[in-house]
Amino acid sequence: MLHSSFSAFLITLLLALAWLRLNNFMAAWGWVSGPVSRKIIHIGTGPIFVLCWLLFPESYSSRFWAALIPLGITVQFLLVGLGLLKDEAAVVAMTRHGLAREILRGPLFYGIVFVLVTILYWYDTPIGIVALMLLCGGDGLADLVGKRLPSSSLPWSRSKTVAGSLAMLVGGWGIAAFVWGVFILVGAIDSSASDLFGPLLAIASVAAAIESLPFPDIDNLTVPAAAILAGHLLLS
Repeated sequence: MLHSSFSAFLITLLLALAWLRLNNFMAAWGWVSGPVSRKIIHIGTGPIFVLCWLLFPESYSSRFWAALIPLGITVQFLLVGLGLLKDEAAVVAMTRHGLAREILRGPLFYGIVFVLVTILYWYDTPIGIVALMLLCGGDGLADLVGKRLPSSSLPWSRSKTVAGSLAMLVGGWGIAAFVWGVFILVGAIDSSASDLFGPLLAIASVAAAIESLPFPDIDNLTVPAAAILAGHLLLS
């Protein structure tokens, strides 16, 4: 069992690092901008990591093995953000203005949330999966679409747009439904596709409403917190 957990850990770690380094490389060479690379990492890392949960054996210890991966990456973020570790490619890829200390906000919060949700929820319940996918797909797409598709600003949050909020809602729901559907398909979650639409749409709507509020740099905390609360009400 330990060997199987370690094998799953190693495969997941390699995939996560490959995704991060690919985006760091593209940003460092100027193929994509830092802000765009940051959001691509934001959107893609979560689904890759969560789908790799299926590689782990059905053991309580598996969640801790899996949580070591975002924990290690989060520690790296912390060291880079504090200036104790030099990683210019990571700074370019994960910050808006090329300042290492920016990593101590959004990217660091992102990693902390992944560690906690992995340990506390795993796939014993779809609540954690849904919260993480809304954080990745929904919140990530809201920024990408909102800044590139012309639309009206939200009356209560002038820096955010109708297009961004709709992208948050639709993108978050779509990615959460896809990942949840994969877990159902392989029998990891005892549920059915008919259970998806209503609860997921309601939770995604709550998360989109929270993301639309004019509080910068804390979406990576508030969005999953709102999704978890709604999930306990609708999925328990």
